[in-house]
Amino acid sequence: MNLLSTLKRLVILIGLFLAVFWISQSAFTGATRSFYPPPSARTKYNFNSGWKLFVGDPSGAEAPAFDDSAWKNVMLPHAWNEDSAFKVSIHDLPTGVAWYRKSFRLPAGSADKKVFLEFEGIRQGGEFFLNGKFIGRHENGVMAFGFDITNQLNPAPQENVLAARIDNSWTYHEQATNAPFQWNDRNFYANYGGINKNVYLHVTDKLYQTLPLYSSLGTTGVYIHADDFDIADRRATITAETQVKNEHANSETCDFEVAIADPDGKTIKTIDGGSQTIAAGETKTLVASARVDHLNFWSWGYGYLYDVYTILKVNGRVVDVVRTRTGFRKTEFAHGFVKLNDNPIQLKGYAQRTTNEWPSIGLSVPPWLSDFSNRMIVEGNGNLIRWMHVTPWKQDIESCDRVGLMEAMPAGDSEADVTGRRWEQRVELMRDAIIYNRNNPSIVFYECGNKAISEAHMQQMKALRDTFDLHGGRAIGAREMLNSKVAEYGGEMLYINKSAAKPMWAMEYSRDEGLRKYWDEFSPPYHKDGAGPLYQNQDASVYNRNQDSHAIEDVMRWYDYWRERPGTGERVSAGGVNIIFSDSNTHFRGAENFRRSGEVDAMRLPKDGYFIHQVMWDGWVDVEHPRIHIIGHWNYEPGTKKNIYIVSSADRVELFVNGKSQGLGVQSSRFLYTFKNVLWQPGVVKAVGYDTRGKKICEAEVKTAGKPFGIRLTVHTGPSGLRADGSDLALIDVEVVDAAGNRCPTALNLINFSISGPAEWRGGIAQGPDNYILAKSLPVECGINRVLVSSTPDSGVIRLKAEADSLKPAAVEIASRAVKSVDGLSLEMPDGGLSANLTRGPTPAARALLSSRTPLRIASASAGANVATVALSFDDNEATSWSNDGQLSSAWIVYELDRPASINELTLKLGSWRTRSYPIRISVDEQTVFNGSTSPSLGYVTLTFPPTTGRHVKVELTREPKDTNNVGNAVGITGNPEVGPRSSAFSIVEVEIYEPTNRRPR
Repeated sequence: MNLLSTLKRLVILIGLFLAVFWISQSAFTGATRSFYPPPSARTKYNFNSGWKLFVGDPSGAEAPAFDDSAWKNVMLPHAWNEDSAFKVSIHDLPTGVAWYRKSFRLPAGSADKKVFLEFEGIRQGGEFFLNGKFIGRHENGVMAFGFDITNQLNPAPQENVLAARIDNSWTYHEQATNAPFQWNDRNFYANYGGINKNVYLHVTDKLYQTLPLYSSLGTTGVYIHADDFDIADRRATITAETQVKNEHANSETCDFEVAIADPDGKTIKTIDGGSQTIAAGETKTLVASARVDHLNFWSWGYGYLYDVYTILKVNGRVVDVVRTRTGFRKTEFAHGFVKLNDNPIQLKGYAQRTTNEWPSIGLSVPPWLSDFSNRMIVEGNGNLIRWMHVTPWKQDIESCDRVGLMEAMPAGDSEADVTGRRWEQRVELMRDAIIYNRNNPSIVFYECGNKAISEAHMQQMKALRDTFDLHGGRAIGAREMLNSKVAEYGGEMLYINKSAAKPMWAMEYSRDEGLRKYWDEFSPPYHKDGAGPLYQNQDASVYNRNQDSHAIEDVMRWYDYWRERPGTGERVSAGGVNIIFSDSNTHFRGAENFRRSGEVDAMRLPKDGYFIHQVMWDGWVDVEHPRIHIIGHWNYEPGTKKNIYIVSSADRVELFVNGKSQGLGVQSSRFLYTFKNVLWQPGVVKAVGYDTRGKKICEAEVKTAGKPFGIRLTVHTGPSGLRADGSDLALIDVEVVDAAGNRCPTALNLINFSISGPAEWRGGIAQGPDNYILAKSLPVECGINRVLVSSTPDSGVIRLKAEADSLKPAAVEIASRAVKSVDGLSLEMPDGGLSANLTRGPTPAARALLSSRTPLRIASASAGANVATVALSFDDNEATSWSNDGQLSSAWIVYELDRPASINELTLKLGSWRTRSYPIRISVDEQTVFNGSTSPSLGYVTLTFPPTTGRHVKVELTREPKDTNNVGNAVGITGNPEVGPRSSAFSIVEVEIYEPTNRRPR
């Protein structure tokens, strides 16, 4: 008997004892009790250890006797080209064939059992061999898949050899059809090749609950869902469905039971699912359902998760138990916005590359680092992550469950609708992704395309959702589906959309770039905003900003969405996401070979943009907790004068330098306060925010740091410490500090690292040769940097030392703990020990939105031209519009309201809104109330004037519009170039007319 079998039997005995104890205790308590899953024939093993890797395509590598002794020892997940992550551009990431091999033995007692392999994913196509025999192929480079290897295995204690030939070529084609995969794209899907995600081995009885691996196994697994919510009283109906397969020679009658346990292991409900007879070879879905009280609902920043155990018994004997970790939440997609647990929420977050990569590692990081990154979004008050183009791997999805971060899950695409086999591939990928991820509460949107798809294709995707996830509370849609009758949400890139019906949210509302290294043009290395090489003849200021400019642009971009948030009328914006959260090894522009649009850098060190979003996003819809942030630092050369920028949700902001008031800041874009030409002097700069009554509600300060004195190291590991499994990572911050321990914000010192002990140096990133990837000498930027150290399979003490010229050195010790793996199998899961983030607390009690203005209904309209289409200017459809005939004399439209009202605001979406300024006059019952020019915007402009009573509102062009042409090749209404010939063309996409309200927005 091997050690793994001994451990397994010990676990079973302990489980039996605890089960008896639980039964005896329950007779006395009659209350909620701890749940201990009964022992069964099913065991799930971590299959990540003990792999061998060779980059190349040797003949015969699938044979068990092949000599792989010279191959590299690796732990999965492991991309064979990880050393190149961020070192080279996405286009130059190494591609080709690599082989992975692993020897393992089944534990004793596995005879007459079913055995399955589960791969969370590979990149791109793979052929798999067990003991020299071909067992299958997987090719889409995104989704999980698996194999039934029962009949190909050598029984215990014989050795088995698994071999995989993985090809990550950009030109990879599906072998059966020769069709390429649309999403295998050099612009956005960074190519980290090989077995880059986790692998598991499942051993089950021949009567078993299937795995959710549809394409490869044809099975759908377990589906847990909730309906009939009563949020206030914390109740819902919970249903468990499980697909069961009988591979015994005879029919089996099994009892189905469900147990729901909370995070403390307490049973909150047991459900009797009755008995079913399943014939030999039959597959059947068993269902159990019950009303459950005292629920805690999953929410934003409240990753409350339950373990749902689906249990099969035959003649009173447990034969199979599956644990599904899930959460319960209610969603609603209507009236132009989203509700979560009956509470309106404006969508605020990031469009993030699905690879979510790190320097020198790529995507294959341990689960705690996924939590580290995704939790930062929540702590920055983001509530949504829109993964881009392809489905994220299971680790990131489960991470979002834990941290309380809503997700939009794509399947796979590039940026166009397609037909034939390429469309079929997209449908198959969406189907598999839904089935595999439908128990994850963080997923609230399914995205069918990063560009519009046809209505027929949208209907096909919706049918998939309705077939496999009818009860999941998830909207399905795609980018640009503004006037779709099928899509349940829509939105554009770079522009603001509004609706009174389905939610419209921005898929990407800001794409500007800037290195974290660049504070401003007054700080080393003195980067002037917009300096650098041109990209496609664009002004470099949009992709080579410094931190001042980048953060200010973020404020200006978000303002348009805040201005049209839920509660500002019938037609509202549901919100939007900023591209991207962390700098990415994908599509890039300008000086660097990676994308620098992140609000944090590639090592997740924040830029100022991170903190300004934290200020503006602090609330479900309106700001609920006043905040303030000073952009930049306070270490300059004598005589420096510069603008100081403050971002705050306060109504007024006052600046103090060493206690002396600099007056009140000039407010713009609601959240930005500017103080012009402030003279630097050493000491403290302090910003104080006040409400409308003059009460101080928030403050922040930045002080001058002294001269660089020494180095400080700070270690981050997972909650159970650094695991000696060969794939875990430690994250170490390195700072240059003054004698008092303050970070020196303008320090750029080169730090030299040395390491000893059972570890592998993975380093960090900085501006310089090869981006300093894997270099042991690395500069700090803005006084700080961060490096990665990987564990090895050997445990022990790792010592890291950091030195620099003229600075006091620093050193840290990191103890890695042993992880038991026997015969290539481990019972310790990669995410073991990770807990949910509950910091925001449960969803607040449901509250109605308080409107800040009252929309007025338009009864009819007339115009100077094209009268038949005048209603398109107020039809709540941004894909339609009214236009005149290009003559100034016809550039007018009159709206008749259904009643006289006191009118004080017009909101307009005009043709070419981003690039064109329109001189217009607005009159109410022939009384002029506004005469001026609109400014280019992300979509809508709001014009205000003193309340004027009337029923007829005229909007007219007074002279030729002016094109600013500040965005090259921009597109406004889907498919229509934004910049057209200069003329008196006047186009209104949507108009809204408002009267004042006595209620203030929250």
